[in-house]
Amino acid sequence: MSNTPLIYPVILSGGAGTRLWPVSRHLKPKQFHPLVSDQSLFSQTLVRVNDRRFAAPTVICNADHRFLVAEEFRAADKQAQAIVLEPAPRNTAPAIAAAAFLLAEIDPQLIMAVLPSDHVIGDTTAFYEAVDCAANAAAQGKLATFGISPTRAETGYGYIQAGATIDGWDGAMALDRFVEKPDAATAQSYLDAGCYYWNSGMFVFRVCDFLGELQSHAPEVWRQTRNAVAQRQDEAGFIRLDATAFAAAPAISVDYAVMEKTRQAVVIPSDFGWSDVGSWMSLRENGTPDLAGNVILGDVVLYDTKTSYVQSDRQLAVVIGMEDTIVVATDDAILIAPATRDQDVRLAVEALKQQGRSEAVAHSQVFRPWGSYQNLHQSDGILVKQIIVNPGARLSLQYHNHRAEHWVVVEGAARVTNGDRVMDLQADQSTYIPVGTVHRLENTGLGPLRMMEVQVGDLISEDDIVRVDDDFGRA
Repeated sequence: MSNTPLIYPVILSGGAGTRLWPVSRHLKPKQFHPLVSDQSLFSQTLVRVNDRRFAAPTVICNADHRFLVAEEFRAADKQAQAIVLEPAPRNTAPAIAAAAFLLAEIDPQLIMAVLPSDHVIGDTTAFYEAVDCAANAAAQGKLATFGISPTRAETGYGYIQAGATIDGWDGAMALDRFVEKPDAATAQSYLDAGCYYWNSGMFVFRVCDFLGELQSHAPEVWRQTRNAVAQRQDEAGFIRLDATAFAAAPAISVDYAVMEKTRQAVVIPSDFGWSDVGSWMSLRENGTPDLAGNVILGDVVLYDTKTSYVQSDRQLAVVIGMEDTIVVATDDAILIAPATRDQDVRLAVEALKQQGRSEAVAHSQVFRPWGSYQNLHQSDGILVKQIIVNPGARLSLQYHNHRAEHWVVVEGAARVTNGDRVMDLQADQSTYIPVGTVHRLENTGLGPLRMMEVQVGDLISEDDIVRVDDDFGRA
C-alpha cells in the first residue's frame, strides 16, 4: 500500500431498477435498498472507499436519484468529490468519460477506479489487494479490469478471457477478449477451460490514459462528453451535465468503446466474494439458507418448500410445496416465478410499463429531498396520502390549478403557508387549501412531521404542481 498512488473512486449509480422488481424500481433502484445487510448497497460502496488509499468519491447518477445519493452521503457523514447528474442514460462509456474530464481538471495524471454502486464484495481485504495491483498497473499506463474467478457456469454474466501472465507484473494478465453472456453449455465450457473470468464491470486507469484511448477508439463519445462537461451547470450542490451535448454522445458501454479495442488492457484475476446482485436467485446465493436450502426474509412461513427465495416486506407470506421458486411480496405487488426464469423479471417490468402501471416505476412510498409521501387510497377525483417531512425541511412554495387539499397534522409541529396566512399547527389540527392558492408545508419540530393529505379535484397528478420557490432547485 505504501507505494500505491492515491486513487479517485468514481461510483456509477445508474440502472433501471428492473431485475429485482418489485423491491427495486426506477425511482428507487436496488443500490438504495438493504438487500444483503442492514446497509444499502450504495452505503456499502461508500464504506469500501472510506480508506486511506482513496480520495473522496465522484458519483455519476440519474438526475431522478440525486437526493437519494445526497442522503446516502449525509447518513454516512461523508463528503463527495462531486455528484454528477446524467441528463439521460447513455451507458457506461459516456458516464465514465464525464467523470474523467472532471477529474482531469484536478490532475490528468491521477488514477481513477470505476466502481458500480450496486455490487456486493464479501472480502474487503482481498478487494484492496486487487485494487492496489490494478493501481500499480495503471500507474504504468495500463487500463486494468477485475476478472472474477467463476464458481459456477453462470449465464447471467459476461466473461473475460485472460491470456498469458505478464512478466514483472505480479497479479496481472493480458486481456485477450470480452465475451457476451453465454448459453449454459458455453458457460460450462468457460468454467472448464480455467482461463475465463466473470466481467466485474470495475476498472482502474489513469485519467489521461483512458481519455486518450477513448479519443482514439470512440471519438464521438470523447467529443460530446467533453462538451457536456465544459457546458455543465452547478445546481444546488450537484453538477448537471449539458443535456444536448450528453444526449448526442453514443450510448455505448466502456467495454465496447475502449476496453475491447485498446492494446493497453490487463485483467486482474480476483476472488473477493463478488456479486452484482443481478437477480433474485443471486440474493439466495448471498444469503444464509435453512436446512432445505431456502433463504427467507421478513414474515415468512414455509411448508414442504426447498431451494427457494421468499421475501415479504409487510404481510405474512405462507408458501407450500414449492421448489426452486421466487416469491417476493411488497405492500403493493407480488412476484412469483420459477428460479430458472429470474432473468425474465425485467421483461415483466417492461410489460407493466407498456400497460401504464405505476408499480413498474415507483413504490407506494415515494422519497423526496424533504422526506416522503405514500399514497393510501385513490379513486376518481380523490387521493389520500400520508406525508412525512424531515426535521427542519420544507416543501416548495407551490400552487395547483386543478385540485384543492385538506391537511391534518397527525404528529409533530407544522408551519403552514396558506395564501396570505402563516400558521403553526400541532397534532389534530387542520387547514384547507383552495385551488390556485399558494401554499407551503414546513417541519419546525425536532422530530418527523406526519400529516394526512386529501386531494380533491378534476386532475389528481404530480404534474399539477407549479413551484414558486424551492429549496432544492427543482423546476
